Amino acid sequence: MFLEFFESKGHLALPSFSLVPHNDNSLLLINSGMAPLKPYFTGQEIPPRRRVTTCQKCIRTGDIENIGKTARHGTFFEMLGNFSFGDYFKTEAIHWSWEFLTQVVGLDPERLYPSVYLDDDQAFEIWNKEIGVPAEKIFRFGKEDNFWEHGAGPCGPCSEIYYDRGEKYGCGKPDCTVGCECDRFIEVWNNVFTQFNNDGKGNYTELEQKNIDTGMGLERLAVVVQDVDSLFTVDTNKALLDAVCHLADTKYQADDKKDISLRIVTDHIKSCTFMISDGIMPSNEGRGYVLRRLLRRAARHGRILGIKGLFLADLSKIVINLSKDGYPELEEKQAMILKVLTEEEEKFNRTIDQGLAILAEMEEDMRSKNETVLSGENTFKLYDTYGFPVDLTKEILEEKSFSIDEEGFKECMNQQKQKARAARKTTNYMGADVTVYQSIDPELTTEFVGYDHLIHDSKITVLTTETEITEALTDGQAGTILVEETPFYATMGGQQGDKGLIVSANGQFQVEDTIKLQGGKVGHVGKMVKGMLQTGETVTLKVCQTNRQATGKNHSATHLLQKALRIVLGEHVEQAGSYVDADRLRFDFTHFSAMTPEEISQVEHIVNEEIRASLPVETQIMTLDEAKKTGAMALFGEKYGDTVRVVKMGDFSVELCGGTHVSNTSTISAFKILSESGIAAGVRRIEALTADGLMKHYQEAEKELHQAAAAAKTTPAELKKKVEAMLEEIKALQSENEKLKSKMAKDSLGDVMNQVQEVNGVKVLAAKVDGVDMNGLRNLGDQLKDKLEEGVILLASVQDGKVSLMATATDGAQKQGAHAGNLIKAVAGLVGGGGGGRPNMAQAGGKNPAGVEEALKKAVQVISEQVK
Repeated sequence: MFLEFFESKGHLALPSFSLVPHNDNSLLLINSGMAPLKPYFTGQEIPPRRRVTTCQKCIRTGDIENIGKTARHGTFFEMLGNFSFGDYFKTEAIHWSWEFLTQVVGLDPERLYPSVYLDDDQAFEIWNKEIGVPAEKIFRFGKEDNFWEHGAGPCGPCSEIYYDRGEKYGCGKPDCTVGCECDRFIEVWNNVFTQFNNDGKGNYTELEQKNIDTGMGLERLAVVVQDVDSLFTVDTNKALLDAVCHLADTKYQADDKKDISLRIVTDHIKSCTFMISDGIMPSNEGRGYVLRRLLRRAARHGRILGIKGLFLADLSKIVINLSKDGYPELEEKQAMILKVLTEEEEKFNRTIDQGLAILAEMEEDMRSKNETVLSGENTFKLYDTYGFPVDLTKEILEEKSFSIDEEGFKECMNQQKQKARAARKTTNYMGADVTVYQSIDPELTTEFVGYDHLIHDSKITVLTTETEITEALTDGQAGTILVEETPFYATMGGQQGDKGLIVSANGQFQVEDTIKLQGGKVGHVGKMVKGMLQTGETVTLKVCQTNRQATGKNHSATHLLQKALRIVLGEHVEQAGSYVDADRLRFDFTHFSAMTPEEISQVEHIVNEEIRASLPVETQIMTLDEAKKTGAMALFGEKYGDTVRVVKMGDFSVELCGGTHVSNTSTISAFKILSESGIAAGVRRIEALTADGLMKHYQEAEKELHQAAAAAKTTPAELKKKVEAMLEEIKALQSENEKLKSKMAKDSLGDVMNQVQEVNGVKVLAAKVDGVDMNGLRNLGDQLKDKLEEGVILLASVQDGKVSLMATATDGAQKQGAHAGNLIKAVAGLVGGGGGGRPNMAQAGGKNPAGVEEALKKAVQVISEQVK
């Protein structure tokens, strides 16, 4: 109703953007309808129309601690918005919001109460004089409530609309009215009038282009229209909540404590499902960490509710069924969503069990020290290292009359946050890295003509150095060139940008990289090799053909590889990233275990078969819907326009792709996987080579083989046999060496049995032997033990200026109190070292040979104390 209403007012309805922000470092996740439209508000990009309307999926986790505790808070919501980029302003925005709520939705005008910013007389007049709302029903609020700003940048006053839900939702106080904290008056609409620019120091100037940014929570409006108590009892959310109740074998609103867990599971599984559908994977940082936290909270509260076994994937199916009409990507990515949820839930169950064991050790330690408070450091360690939720640590300890040091824990958290903050990049209002490119006229664009041409003439529109826009670049200067039309492919979708030359009669510029800039611009980055180039000059752009062709072979091979992986491993395989240049290819994909050698071999075989089949590579431009009907695979996080490019390789592979390719798979020549490894939870990586890159690899391997054969004085064909013979010889020599070392040690020691002393009925032998390593001392100790039968032996050896000590005690001597480890500890200091060990055997090293005699003497004294 909302989108159709605003389409009737000349707005372009755009589909919801991905939850992953595009070119915006200031946000982890899209958290408002306005967030993905920032470039249009700031003028960085030209909007497709000056009036736009959206229903945007959003996630907010700022108040995650309140989720579940109240029926008002949720992390996932849908924001309805109508936006004007320098077109209409306050009058139309206010009139249309009133028209939609009263005439389209049918809300009672008597129950609607507008609010305006304290000083916004213009908005007050529109509500009062034009709409006809009595002055006493219009509320003026201060900056905190009715002025929207976010640091420096565009900002302005707001006008909100509240709905009176009736006394049954109120607090009963006589002064209860709009602005009261209770649930009676609920804000359903917020008109933001962006009319000022804040310089970041509190100085406001009027904007030339005034904008409208309207937001209305879809769930909030549904709460009002359906007359239910909260967003959890709106029909769609209620269906999901009922499923959670069924799994937990409980009823909603029968037990306050259980209700908290029911709401948390309901809310979080919805957020998780949508996040994974946009390609966000669980990890320990950034948006992946937000996902992991939500997922683990849901799993943990499922445990609290007594839900047995894995349950998140089952609930996710319900989310997908409820929302797939509005968000078809949920159904398209269902196999992967369910797989990620199951894997992560299994992993968390193991984490919980591991965390419980470590917490039990910490409890034991607290008991032994008569402590009742778990340190902030240990609480943080459980949370940060083992992923163990703090509320769970707290809950378990409370059951045993222990508590946690919350202040200490917060301090550890703050230290971690400060480290993270220090590592962040400088960002401007847009949240993107501040660069010279921000100053380029947003009206400028670049047309890519490189599918059909590798050489093309075009006019220079912008030149920049590394820090500013310039009129000319001269010999030796580094910079960026923008032109009207380019054959150079800009780095995108994992394919690295083209290299080449930009030349004119006056100068030559070496293109080292080609990059995509905001607003459809392409930057050719590099340096002037000679002469000078000026803005407005017509130049010839020459793409390096060898580099482009080699990159195309590797890119086309990734398409064959993705299809082969889905055949061998299953339909859950999705591309999670790629890197393609002239030398090699790298392909990241979703899969949850290491590939077996057989699977790798099978994938390699399929790809090479399709290369030999000489499949024609065809490209077609079509609508996204038409492309999906062909079965073309789309990429996560990719913004697709009205039309898309479909790359088809025979009947084998069909993918949406803007990159460059070979014209026939036979051009790829051959394909070889070099490695397969894990790079993140549920994400694997394949590195591979094709064509010339593969030949180069084999040439290098062959060279190494010949060098190894020459070093072994044989031929490559006989190398294996020669290496085996050499290993046998080494083994025999080592054995011989050990025997000789043992004999030398024995000879060096001489007959020491006459040095045996008896201490309190225990035989003690403390002797020095020269030039024997620790291994030799241990062998000597074993031989002397046989001769001694029962007793204690301490041997000391000096080799290369360093001392080795070894002590051993027989079972009989140990029974009488002898302890080799304590003996070594007591005497090691005298030789300038340290060590220890078990009662039967111990060793130490030292740097003071002069202390050996004293150590041997002290040994007798130590043993006399041990065996009293």
